[in-house]
Amino acid sequence: MAIEITRSRKYSLIVSTPVMPAAGTLGFADSYKGIIDYAKLGALVTNPVTIDAWNPAAGTRMIPLDAGVLLHTGLPNPGLRKVIGRYRKTWANLPIPVILHLVGTTVQQVEQASILLDEVDEVAAVELGLSDDLSEMDALALVRAAAKMEKPLLVRLPFYECYQFALPVAEAGADALVLTAAPRGTARDRHSGRLASGRIYGPLIKPMILRMVGRLRRQIPEDLPIIGCGGIHSPQDARDYIEAGAVAVQVDTATWAQPKMLERIARDLGGWIATRHKDALLDEWNPDMGQTEALQRRVPPLNANSDTTR
Repeated sequence: MAIEITRSRKYSLIVSTPVMPAAGTLGFADSYKGIIDYAKLGALVTNPVTIDAWNPAAGTRMIPLDAGVLLHTGLPNPGLRKVIGRYRKTWANLPIPVILHLVGTTVQQVEQASILLDEVDEVAAVELGLSDDLSEMDALALVRAAAKMEKPLLVRLPFYECYQFALPVAEAGADALVLTAAPRGTARDRHSGRLASGRIYGPLIKPMILRMVGRLRRQIPEDLPIIGCGGIHSPQDARDYIEAGAVAVQVDTATWAQPKMLERIARDLGGWIATRHKDALLDEWNPDMGQTEALQRRVPPLNANSDTTR
């Protein structure tokens, strides 16, 4: 399977499975090593990176919600040059392409990052994250600066400005749109008793972003791919995004709750789900084991008349 998830230009990004982690989920490729089979994913989206180092947020950083979680991390990272230096060899050995998530700050910094990243062969594409408090003019300036790169440019839109920014960002040079960054909210920290702000993650945001995907798919140019992101916790959630018009999806908090879920969703949409005898008991098969793994582990061949189970 070959899926083009960016515009068809001189350089485009093609993946084998339309499923990948969202920025901030799998670190820089080392966090889930030995837990998730990266080869089953379409690509790796890194943690957010800035030109200069950023420190973790002070105070409350996580608040459990009734149907999700509120997070405020501050996007800590050691800076772009150090990230490249530390992880370049790791990325080179991955069986999937790497999409570096670059935090949009100033035009000068984005231009500086673009020049640097164009020289890093281990990075296949860049995802530019736009912050929630940007004006349209400032957002477009950042996109134009990043679009000077030779590499494909994905742009992750802020939740509340999604409809306003989508078409102008497409015209400014984006090769794909990621819908969207998690919405911001406020909740009370039961430990400190204070109100705290952060991004909201959980299943409840899926219906809202799913609607955005469907609506914008009808409004923006047909050649501009959309990648859905938000509230995906099952293979069916991912399939809903594809049906609404997305070419691929990014999965976030489901991975933290169930580390194998990301791989299971990728196997499902990639056609790697194992088959089983229709009369097999539940403990006689593993839904995370594909045909190749089954043969490698000397599992008896599956009956040709077996039913496919997702």
